[in-house]
Amino acid sequence: MNEYLDTLEVRDPQARERAALAALPHLLAQAKTTPGWARILQHVDAADIDTRAALAQLPVTRKSDLHQLQSESLPFGGLTVTPPHRLRRLFMSPGPIFDPEGHSADWWRFARPMFAVGVRAGHIVQNCFSYHFTPAAAMVEGGAAKLGCTVIPAGIGQTEMQVQAMATLKPEVYAGSPSFLKLIVEKAREMGADIGSVQRAIVGAEALPPSLRNWLRDNGVPQVLQMYGSADIGNIAYESACDGEVNPGMILDEDLLLEIVRPGTGDPLPDGEIGEVVVTSFNPDYPLIRFATGDLSAVLPGLSPCGRTNTRIRGWLGRADQTAKVRAMFIHPSQVAQVQKRHPQIVKSRLIVSGHMGQDEMTLHCEVEQPDAAHPMAAAVADSIRDITKLRGDVRFVACGSLPNDGKVIDDVRKYE
Repeated sequence: MNEYLDTLEVRDPQARERAALAALPHLLAQAKTTPGWARILQHVDAADIDTRAALAQLPVTRKSDLHQLQSESLPFGGLTVTPPHRLRRLFMSPGPIFDPEGHSADWWRFARPMFAVGVRAGHIVQNCFSYHFTPAAAMVEGGAAKLGCTVIPAGIGQTEMQVQAMATLKPEVYAGSPSFLKLIVEKAREMGADIGSVQRAIVGAEALPPSLRNWLRDNGVPQVLQMYGSADIGNIAYESACDGEVNPGMILDEDLLLEIVRPGTGDPLPDGEIGEVVVTSFNPDYPLIRFATGDLSAVLPGLSPCGRTNTRIRGWLGRADQTAKVRAMFIHPSQVAQVQKRHPQIVKSRLIVSGHMGQDEMTLHCEVEQPDAAHPMAAAVADSIRDITKLRGDVRFVACGSLPNDGKVIDDVRKYE
């Protein structure tokens, strides 16, 4: 029988949805007490935002906007309800981007992915995420404290010392990047050290290809599950397993509302379509409203075999920022979306950038009901491309469903040799 951190994980999905939507007006009202969100949501009546459709009308705030927002109002762009001097920690990620941490237990909600990998009270966790400026290590610390675990604050690097700590202190759990765990296992083999106590690993910060997961399993770490998160939000989604087998997809955290939107826009996509991950976070210290992570994913239909009932996503599928430079001009996904919106007959579009450097070519592939090389809309679409991008581009009409479902709005296929 599967175990769960709490009953929230096995709620009826409709009850979960109703609870989240009912909490939205309060979240927005709380956010609007800050100068940053008051400006972003200045024309929004918080009381009106209690449906998915209403939420989808709000502006998207992109992770890529944070540097500019924060530089205009240090340190957090006026987006935190709790002032800096009343927070627990202030982090600085490359950029720099500043991230807060409040005082509530398991502030980053990391206990869920840790529990899913089998971490329990009394376990020792070797925490190999960075303790330097960025919050990844603090995320593990918060989850471990909630679960009643002991932490070895190992950080990154010093592979030989990592092996010595494992061989001597016998942790049951590794937390860190999967590639660093591989280095530790290889170093232990070189040193002839026994690190067999480590039977579980919660990994993140980079991709976990099946080949690496299988390698770790074959070399003494049978349970390796990944989580997906960010320094702004904390845990977003995590893997689960049944009888040692990893279940498909990643399960959304209980304190988030997820949307998958067309890159460059705030337009929600149907389940199964690949688009940008947009999250609304019910964090009382740092509320985030329609926060676009810059990552691509898609909703995976159905429920997880583990019994958890929240939405599943397919995991990290690439970056949503597909900006390309064409003939010395930047072309953004939002511009492609503007062209499409001018012509409602276009169901889906994809800008192909081809040719060689210095001889760039643009072709907008448009899905329409009745594709025709001499489509009467061709000239109008070409005019829209030129008007919006300031560049000339060709137009090609294709059948509905023929463009790949990979989240790409701009596909740069130029040759750089």
